[in-house]
Amino acid sequence: IRALWDQTVSPDETKEWRTPEGYFDGVLFTEDMINEALSVSGEQRFLICPSKDTSGHGTHVAGIAAGNGRASGGICKGVAYESQLIIVKLGTSETGGFPGTGQLMSAVNFAVECSVSWGMPLCINLSFGNNYGSHSGTSLTERYLDAVSEIGRMAIVAGSGNEGGDAGHAGGVLADNKSAAMQFVIGDYESNLNIQIWKNAWDEILFALTSPEGERTEVPRESDARQLTLGRTRLHAYVGEAVPYSIYQEIYLDFLPADTAYLTSGIWSISMQAQSIRGGAWGMWMPTASQRGAATGFLEPVPETTLTIPSTADRVITVGAYDSESQSMAQFSGRGYTWNENRIKPEITAPGVDIISCSTGGGYESRSGTSMAAPFVSGSCAILMQWGIIDGNDPFMYGDKIKTALIGGAKALPFTSIYPNPMTGYGALCLRNTFRMLL
Repeated sequence: IRALWDQTVSPDETKEWRTPEGYFDGVLFTEDMINEALSVSGEQRFLICPSKDTSGHGTHVAGIAAGNGRASGGICKGVAYESQLIIVKLGTSETGGFPGTGQLMSAVNFAVECSVSWGMPLCINLSFGNNYGSHSGTSLTERYLDAVSEIGRMAIVAGSGNEGGDAGHAGGVLADNKSAAMQFVIGDYESNLNIQIWKNAWDEILFALTSPEGERTEVPRESDARQLTLGRTRLHAYVGEAVPYSIYQEIYLDFLPADTAYLTSGIWSISMQAQSIRGGAWGMWMPTASQRGAATGFLEPVPETTLTIPSTADRVITVGAYDSESQSMAQFSGRGYTWNENRIKPEITAPGVDIISCSTGGGYESRSGTSMAAPFVSGSCAILMQWGIIDGNDPFMYGDKIKTALIGGAKALPFTSIYPNPMTGYGALCLRNTFRMLL
């Protein structure tokens, strides 16, 4: 580990704990500090480097990409097991703080600065995502990733998310002068919920909300300070305006309890009445499944366009997950294509079910998710960069050229014969095929 930036640790002026120059949060632990901490045992090491992976997620991901296999006698090595690592623990130093897009963008920028400063190629692994955005690749975060990918010799890899088998997305196309309705369920004991509606900014559509008791209210056509109340539920509506970086408009509905601890449970409905249409595409997303109750979701969900953000960014290599044991698609894997842009995402799939990798505290454990599939591709990118850039076989082996090499070597899977497709993209990762093509 060449550098560890923990955004959740507060600087301590009595020790060598400093925030990276030019950044505002957290502490940067250098390679010397990390090695010193590793040379002692127990709690002593945390006096030197007080950074802990409390969830085990980052440790597992890093082990897949670059674990050295020491605890298994070299059996459970990661893909690129001699790689140097830059680790960033996302978050805030505030108690209960949750990482946002600002922390993610700062983390990416920090890694790029390290890469340029050290004169080394870089692969960034983003086993991280949420549902907030139009899923078209046009948000500020996605545009930032597209722009930063032009700096230095690098590749950015992201998991497609775990929302493919969930009921958190609905969508369709509304014709001029037509109407439609989408029903959704709020389960028992749901304390809050939000729904994002995205449409073309020029399309005029009247939205209305109906509660399980039959109360109906129109959604304001522009944001205001009014609070709408339906039964035991208060509704805040944010209506976005056209912005310089996207042609899409957001209508954000925030559901909060009115006079009890929970929202009104049951079947709700959002109706849509076309006023003036030049396109008509619409999409709705709830928060990811981990952020809401299992019973809450759309009654007619659409499994396509369930990619999480930022995996919808154009220059990112987006990775879905399949079960390498049964040779079947992972039901949870987020699917493409991008909303209303129809860019092919994911580009590739990798093993993501019951993956054995490093566990916090030592040893190994099994986990599943596209978070586990992405580092297989990140490690492969590191190997391609070593072969191309470090070993002098191809000094331009980065960016879209790496994406092209991985797609060119992708192998077919037994459960589908059409490529590309919204589940697997161009097929499954096969670095052997990629090198056969390159050589």
